[in-house]
Formats: sequence, structure tokens, C-alpha cells
Amino acid sequence: MSLPTLAELPAILLPKAQRAEQSFRDAVAALEEDNGLSKWTSQRWAEFARVCAASDFVIEQSLRDPLMLLELVARGELDRGFAPGELCGQVAGAVQQAETEDELGRVLRRQRTRQQVRIIWRDLTRQADLVQTCRDLSDMADASIDQAYQWLYQRHCVQFGTPTGRRSGEAQHMVILGMGKLGAVELNLSSDIDLIFAYPEGGETVGVKRSLDNQEFFIRLGQKLIKALDPMTVDGFVFRVDMRLRPYGSAGALVLSFNALEQYYQDQGRDWERYAMIKARVVAGDQVAGAQLLDMLRPFVYR
Repeated sequence: MSLPTLAELPAILLPKAQRAEQSFRDAVAALEEDNGLSKWTSQRWAEFARVCAASDFVIEQSLRDPLMLLELVARGELDRGFAPGELCGQVAGAVQQAETEDELGRVLRRQRTRQQVRIIWRDLTRQADLVQTCRDLSDMADASIDQAYQWLYQRHCVQFGTPTGRRSGEAQHMVILGMGKLGAVELNLSSDIDLIFAYPEGGETVGVKRSLDNQEFFIRLGQKLIKALDPMTVDGFVFRVDMRLRPYGSAGALVLSFNALEQYYQDQGRDWERYAMIKARVVAGDQVAGAQLLDMLRPFVYR
């Protein structure tokens, strides 16, 4: 689908765009090399002017880390949509370099900044339509949540043991449901993310001297996951996390088993919770178990 032709940049915004260009040139000049800036075409500079005239965020991040924007240009990532899994692969590659929780938070925030700049650029230059922009933002959230979860799960298993189902004897993974705009793949640039955490079955951790109940394991993991995504640091934040759509809201347990969720919704679920669950989507964690959970909840949602 072709998008409408861009109008000329209003004259009132030209001074802002010109200041942004000069500041960016100065920032690149302070580097040891121009890193491809001398190869920018007039069209690229016109795109830069349009984007900076409309987005203070892009200006701030480009001046803070000019290499980030130069690399996006050099790799052609501003001029094409990502293939399925490509964005997740970039986030995964960055997260694998983290050795501590502080480093995890840092790389997630830097990846978020990089992807936000790319998405905003493509939106403002009409290289991506609204549907693609919302999908890219939702994909970024999915990747950030899932990669942070995988990183934390491995380290929690080392520290606390592997959560194991009492009935099945199988290792348990968390299922993370995205609700609202995230669940519907309609995330926008200012959206928070509504999540619900669950795990398949009760039991306890194995492989350590002092085991934990599965629920306690996943509560600790969930708290760490929120901490990796939500707080504002010098690198910004990844996403604001809202957990209030879970059973009993802020007063409820952070994580519940599948059976506990099913019982709550069947016995106490309210109409608005039924409507909210229509948009529920497994965004991270165990996708197979997540599909089973949604099947369990289907009678409540559509009765």
C-alpha cells in the first residue's frame, strides 16, 4: 500500500531542523571518524530535518549517541521493514552480553532507544504505515519482555533450583500474557504494557538444598522482570509495566497457577475482565503452555 506524499516542512519548523542538523554534525565531528556521515545524500538530510522537526526524542538520542543513528543508516535499517524475528534477534544478541542485572537493564534500555528511533524515523518519513508502526512497537515489547524473562529464568534456576510440576514432574516456565494494546498489537509510542503472569502447576524447585514453592519462585522472578523493564534510570526506561489487570488487582498475588486463574475467573470474574481477556495474547515465556491457558479460559471469555 502506497502512503500519501509528504507535504513540505512548514517554514516555522525549519530553524529547529537546522539547529538539529548543526548539532548533529558537531557531535559527529567530535568522533574519531565521520562514520559515513559524508556519504549522506540530500534526501537523507531532508528526512533528518523532517524527523527532528517533529521529534525531540530523536534529536536528544542522536546527540547523546550519534553512532547509534549512523549505524542505523549504514545498515539500511531506516529504509526497510524488519523480517519476522529480526528485531527479537537484535534484542537477544544484546541481552546475551549482559552479565549482571544492572547490565541487563542497561542493554534493554539502549535497545529500546535504538528501536524507537528507527520506528519514529520510518513513521515520520512515511516509510511505515500505522499498522506497521504499531506492530513494530508491539514486537519490541514482546522481544524485551521475553529476552529479559529468559535471562532471569536461567539465573534464578541456578540460584533457587528449577521449578518442577508436582503432577507432571516437568520443568515449569512462566506464561506472560499481554493485555490491552499490547495484546491487540496496537501499542503506540506512549503506551504502557498491561501484563498477567501465570505458571502451569504447583510444585517446588529441584536441584538445590533448600527448595522453593513454585509460586514463590515465579513471584521473585516476576518482581525482577518488572524491575528490569519499568524503572527510570539514566538510560531511560524500557516500558512502564501495569499489573493491575491480574486477579484481585494490586491486592492479588503477582503470579498465579493456571488452576487458580481458571477458578478465579469462573467464580469471581467480572464482565470487564471478560472483555479485557478478549485481547489477551501470549507475549513471552512458554508459548505452548500459554496456548493451553487461553483454551482453559475460553469458556469464561465467551460464555
